[in-house]
Amino acid sequence: MSAAWIPALGLAPIAITCFTRGLDIRKEKADVLCPGGCPLEEFSVYGNIVYASVSSICGAAVHRGVISNSGGPVRVYSLPGRENYSSVDANGIQSQMLSRWSASFTVTKGKSSTQEATGQAVSTAHPPTGKRLKKTPEKKTGNKDCKADIAFLIDGSFNIGQRRFNLQKNFVGKVALMLGIGTEGPHVGLVQASEHPKIEFYLKNFTSAKDVLFAIKEVGFRGGNSNTGKALKHTAQKFFTVDAGVRKGIPKVVVVFIDGWPSDDIEEAGIVAREFGVNVFIVSVAKPIPEELGMVQDVTFVDKAVCRNNGFFSYHMPNWFGTTKYVKPLVQKLCTHEQMMCSKTCYNSVNIAFLIDGSSSVGDSNFRLMLEFVSNIAKTFEISDIGAKIAAVQFTYDQRTEFSFTDYSTKENVLAVIRNIRYMSGGTATGDAISFTVRNVFGPIRESPNKNFLVIVTDGQSYDDVQGPAAAAHDAAK
Repeated sequence: MSAAWIPALGLAPIAITCFTRGLDIRKEKADVLCPGGCPLEEFSVYGNIVYASVSSICGAAVHRGVISNSGGPVRVYSLPGRENYSSVDANGIQSQMLSRWSASFTVTKGKSSTQEATGQAVSTAHPPTGKRLKKTPEKKTGNKDCKADIAFLIDGSFNIGQRRFNLQKNFVGKVALMLGIGTEGPHVGLVQASEHPKIEFYLKNFTSAKDVLFAIKEVGFRGGNSNTGKALKHTAQKFFTVDAGVRKGIPKVVVVFIDGWPSDDIEEAGIVAREFGVNVFIVSVAKPIPEELGMVQDVTFVDKAVCRNNGFFSYHMPNWFGTTKYVKPLVQKLCTHEQMMCSKTCYNSVNIAFLIDGSSSVGDSNFRLMLEFVSNIAKTFEISDIGAKIAAVQFTYDQRTEFSFTDYSTKENVLAVIRNIRYMSGGTATGDAISFTVRNVFGPIRESPNKNFLVIVTDGQSYDDVQGPAAAAHDAAK
């Protein structure tokens, strides 16, 4: 580890930087001096009262109210690690949740000192030179050309063993480092597959490569069967949530590491992941030997579990030794966004309402052509309970909701209903129809995460004002 340990001499408080962490101090008790003017939004703090040792000491002190942002003396007490660190908003800092960490600390008011909080401190993991501080904000943004929310699903079963488990963690760390993790770049989390899956840390827990590397290093070997399918399903359903740090419009990716073979059904888990808009990559290592093939439920499990069976989403390494050469090719795949076909995209994350002109000027034959046009558009979308949703309203001077977003959740049912819409005939009041649709069709699904679109299919000029209702509809969609 590159961080230089800070001695605690029991003398004058030691000046530290805004970014010095609890793990940079090895003593059970130490007096430190925090500088003033630290940017609150750049503090990394995990927990409340008791903080994970990866947290900023000064950030924790401000969070607990021991000091203000003008700095001051702080006493640091080392504590054992915990299973859970809570997320609390206090004193302008939103601490983050962390599922587990190996060491903790807490802070109280420190001894006063004539020493000024200048920020000139002993060497830590964040050297306080002017040159380094100028570069830090830029580095924290990460690789903007590789925006992805990635879960590494590692094998923690007895099948892999402790030694290969450590080699696996080392490889994952190299991949995470090359990805260019940052606030505006890729975010990563880690799940361990064993007898029972365990989310080691979430996307939102760490936004810098260095902190991710520390977190990966701290993960312990769990053992048990390699229930990869169970872990993949758990990851798709529980890991990729807004509360856990998933970002809207960013590809969701799970990289599954399998040493040998899974102990359970992975095909079904792959289907669930695809339904949740997750791109599944399989990194297989050391294929089963002939004597072990009888234990494999399905020798083609890789092809059935990946996002698409086109070769892009599967990756094989012969063993865990000499894996450095495999890092860059895997990273290039994870950063190729146009290939992420299972992500939530325009095709499966929209609500589309078709406003269909049923006026007398259209005529029955043209009305049927309009329905065919609407059907052809609907066919291209992945319609499901968790995917795209379609609704239709027919209008003349009156309006009739043919079906709403919640009526049908399969493409087959939606297309069948569109084909059977009955022609109304009458005048043309497009403005009233827009207002009706916004209120009665989009109103009930206001909290939906999908993007909303209103497609108007009409043959001519309306008898009422269209500009006002259209502007109101646009404002309602913001």
